[in-house]
Amino acid sequence: MPAKQDPGPSVKDEELYEALREEGNSKEKSARIANAAANRSRGEVGAKGGRSGSYEDWTVEELRRRARELDIEGRSSMTKDELVTALRDH
Repeated sequence: MPAKQDPGPSVKDEELYEALREEGNSKEKSARIANAAANRSRGEVGAKGGRSGSYEDWTVEELRRRARELDIEGRSSMTKDELVTALRDH
């Protein structure tokens, strides 16, 4: 096992940084995650981000728009259930 390297003064949570590096993450990504975790609780770091409702809550128009963004073929003739399935399987 190689010797542990000092990540530098900019990394606020060296233990998490090292664990992330051992998982194969880049230095930059590891430092960014470790610093975010040091500024907030570790549980919040991965939970940050938006939430979109379940596809069942979307209108057919919204589902078709998303299917178009993903270039799903046959979307214009699909039912709501078929669109939901196609989006989930994409």
